[in-house]
Amino acid sequence: MKVYWLEQTEADVPAQNDWLSANETVSLNAMRFAKRRADWRLGRWTAKCALSAYLTVLTGLRGLQEIEICAAPDGAPEAFVGGQPAEVTISLSHRSGIAICAVAPRGVYIGCDVELVEPRSLAFVADYFTAKEQVRVARESTKNRDRLVTLLWSAKESALKALRAGLRLDTRSVIVAPCVPSYDRNGWSPLSVRYVGHDLPRNDLPKNGSPGNSLGEDRYNEGLYFGGHVFHGWWQEAHDMVRTLVAAPPPDSPILLRLPDHALDRPWKFESKFA
Repeated sequence: MKVYWLEQTEADVPAQNDWLSANETVSLNAMRFAKRRADWRLGRWTAKCALSAYLTVLTGLRGLQEIEICAAPDGAPEAFVGGQPAEVTISLSHRSGIAICAVAPRGVYIGCDVELVEPRSLAFVADYFTAKEQVRVARESTKNRDRLVTLLWSAKESALKALRAGLRLDTRSVIVAPCVPSYDRNGWSPLSVRYVGHDLPRNDLPKNGSPGNSLGEDRYNEGLYFGGHVFHGWWQEAHDMVRTLVAAPPPDSPILLRLPDHALDRPWKFESKFA
């Protein structure tokens, strides 16, 4: 299954707000804190650019105004074009002035996350990681520990977004498989995350294996999960930032979207969405 992604920075976001819809402008004006406003604008800009490239909708300011990102009742972002639901599923994440948006066909479960590689305390690891994950962290060299902790946390965030629950679920209910670097030509490595909780917000998530699986238990062996709900995906590290993306059905390596011309004083020219 093909999935697409786009990354933008605060420097990419126009100074003016004339690319927002009327409803989005109202939402922005209601935000009191500058950081919250900046993060929200960055996320909306990134999502609108990604959807413009993926859907090849109307160009220019009017086209961006026609695209709206709204929160579903469960909090997950949903895309609308011209007031109608878009035939896509999206996931958003932002951190340290960077935002990413993942795009897949409608009906796909998808989650993405971007995190800064930075020191996190032992208390953080104890609070949010499973016992086995804590052992993995303890065995890691000091040099690589921060990267591993960031990767595990980011993968959990992506899986919880794919479950459309976020941090309402216990982070220890999603278990990250060992993430061995095995880079494709775009610098992504495979990733798997298994959900082992019992309070799924939905009961129709794809399962690994057939309904007649005779194992009858959740277990992990040599990189393969049996039973339970499994999300496969990819991870990437560059410039001290870790990016993760998971989905069900299993996604191919993420494809970078090509942006339309950002010069808003003239019509945009769309290129192929295939990088």
